[in-house]
Amino acid sequence: MASMTSTLGRVNRRIVTLLAALVPILVLGVVGSVVTVPFVALGPGPTFNTLGEVEGKQVVDVEGAEVKPTSGNLNMTTVSVRDKLNIFEAIGLWIDGQHGLVPRAEVYPPGQSRDEVDKSNQQQFKDSEDSAELAAFNYLKLPTAVELANVADDGPAKDLLKKGDEIVSIDGKAVATTKDVVSAVSSTKPGTPVHIVVRRDSADQTVEVTVGARPDDSGKGYLGVTPNEISKGPVKVDFNLGEIGGPSAGLMFTLAVIDKLTTGDLSGGKFVAGTGTIDPDGKVGPIGGIQYKMIAAREAGAVTFMVPAANCNEAAQRTPEGLRLVKVENLSGAVQALQDINAGKDVPSCS
Repeated sequence: MASMTSTLGRVNRRIVTLLAALVPILVLGVVGSVVTVPFVALGPGPTFNTLGEVEGKQVVDVEGAEVKPTSGNLNMTTVSVRDKLNIFEAIGLWIDGQHGLVPRAEVYPPGQSRDEVDKSNQQQFKDSEDSAELAAFNYLKLPTAVELANVADDGPAKDLLKKGDEIVSIDGKAVATTKDVVSAVSSTKPGTPVHIVVRRDSADQTVEVTVGARPDDSGKGYLGVTPNEISKGPVKVDFNLGEIGGPSAGLMFTLAVIDKLTTGDLSGGKFVAGTGTIDPDGKVGPIGGIQYKMIAAREAGAVTFMVPAANCNEAAQRTPEGLRLVKVENLSGAVQALQDINAGKDVPSCS
């Protein structure tokens, strides 16, 4: 009887010891799978050929001009964002080597809802499309115009110029870009009347506005208007990528428009990808997440990647094997680099 009691005692102690060991594991399992971390994971996102189609539509659809045949790829790249990660998911993504964890506040700032951030990113994407169209038009010397996006309520042009007016000329000098407006006005002495030809309701009319002084006391002329450059003429460009955010597709969109309106293939029939913001003057700007975009591009088959000059140092440190980096500062340099690659010449590199 004593022996049986002793045996039962040992069994009970083992059960208690086992339970004591299992409870923390069970608690850790529950916590790890339920509790979220204040981080988001950044990683390779989808990549799209700007020369191709998505859901039966041209990604970059050009109308009003002869569209030249194209081949190869000019892919824009994206970064994926994974939110509301539990502890196990965060650790797994960090270990896989293709993702990075950043504080959630860097992507979704405090005080802004996720919906607000997404809408802001979508607006940036729309702005990048507009800039890409203008950059391509300026490069190809296609007609552009300047339209007033706003007229200040307390500026010299109040009640004289209107939102939506197209500025045709200022004191006899033709206007085609926002720089033309800024140059003409800022070089005029405050207190001087200028004659501005505007196109309003499809008719031209001349408006006299007395130039004011800039609020910053720089001594330069001031109208109190916000000029916005727009494309003009028979050529129209539509971009057909939805659910994408941010400004970084600008460069590749621009290259696609140029490729479709000029003879020859910028890609040389090969797989080129890239990233970078662009302004109407063709300046290429830096972006975030370059390492993840390079991974996405290489996994999709890219052999050449267009890198904004300001991102070169970061890109060179984590270049996927087999991917050639091309350093890009402006649109004309990007086009020339692609043409030189096709001709077997050396091009600026990040290495």
